Amino acid sequence: MSATALLHPRVTRAPYDLDRVRAEFPILANVHPHGKPLVYLDNAASCQMPQPVIDRLVRYQTHEHANIHRGVHYLSETATEAYEGARRSVQRFLNAREEREIVFTTGATEAINLVMHGYGRKFIGAGDEIIITYMEHHSNIVPWQMLCEEKGAVLKVAPIDDRGELVLDAFDALFTDRTRFVAVTHVSNALGTVTPLARLIETAHAHGVPILVDGAQAAPHLPVDVQALDCDFYCFSGHKLCGPTGSGALYGKAEMLEKMQPFKGGGDMILSVSFEKTTYNAIPHKFEAGTPPIAAMIGLGAALDYVSALGMERIAAHEHALLEYATSRLSGIEGIRIIGTAREKAAVLSFYVGDVHPHDVGTLLNEDGVAVRTGHHCAQPVMQRFGVPATARASFALYNTFEEVDALVNSVERVQRMFA
Repeated sequence: MSATALLHPRVTRAPYDLDRVRAEFPILANVHPHGKPLVYLDNAASCQMPQPVIDRLVRYQTHEHANIHRGVHYLSETATEAYEGARRSVQRFLNAREEREIVFTTGATEAINLVMHGYGRKFIGAGDEIIITYMEHHSNIVPWQMLCEEKGAVLKVAPIDDRGELVLDAFDALFTDRTRFVAVTHVSNALGTVTPLARLIETAHAHGVPILVDGAQAAPHLPVDVQALDCDFYCFSGHKLCGPTGSGALYGKAEMLEKMQPFKGGGDMILSVSFEKTTYNAIPHKFEAGTPPIAAMIGLGAALDYVSALGMERIAAHEHALLEYATSRLSGIEGIRIIGTAREKAAVLSFYVGDVHPHDVGTLLNEDGVAVRTGHHCAQPVMQRFGVPATARASFALYNTFEEVDALVNSVERVQRMFA
């Protein structure tokens, strides 16, 4: 009987063929320079890419490469169809009502900045208020700080409790007649907390306020239905979702995108240009100036088709089982402090090992071939809230195994012994 069956009698197999899935990720066959098998647990930073996505990128670069939207020749038309086909893949993945509600971006960071410039700079003024939460990634803090500094607006922050859960009464109390916008994470990248998103959206809309959702850590791990959520904006990054770096998307309700101003000016986002006046293109194209990263977006479409074929519900179930097992095993080690113990979590496990600095923990785990992220995870307010300079963070993906969790735990126990 396998070690997995002995240790996990209720979870002896993944909800899909895990061995077959792992075989489709060639990088997982790598051997660490120290001679250990690669245990890749840094998926919240960037997920690995399966062979079907790699093959799609190679096919485009080898047989289909041309600029899009601008040519009547065969290659341009082929590239355009592949690019717009990827937009349809995003639409299906998020269950957006219309294809034109999907704007391609280089990732969640650009998407948030696009909304800040396109909506915020147009509709938010002096004395207006923007609400975010304490668990936001820097990319959902800094743009709003920039806007507040420019416009004289006020940034209000909803607190989190000792478990890393949003304090809902305090969130509700932040709304006033000057509240103009809300921006919240779906899943915290530093804590793994899943926010009660439907409740937050309902509250914002009850006050007549639009809401943006940073889905960078949610879209790879949870089914997302933007129509059911009724959010005004939702964004994610492709490289956290088995896709290429430099790819991502912003969903926006058509009526919101229509009234926004463009973020960037240039080719393809215009209908006509004269020295007297420029007429902007229809959505989503008015937000996609210049030649885009065509290959990256085609790869994004292939990645979304790949995970959709596996089934996001099945991916979520597998990752949740990994998270529960890892939490149980690490909690059993003396001196381990888990940072973020929310009742609803997704795929992220941040921890502190005694008095050992997380960078030392990460370095020693690396000697065992275990790749985790160490640092503040672009969430310094979260670190300040929990009184730590940084954490070690293990984050799981669709291809990770229970044996890899065991490798993580064994390596952490070695760290404990070395510093004891």
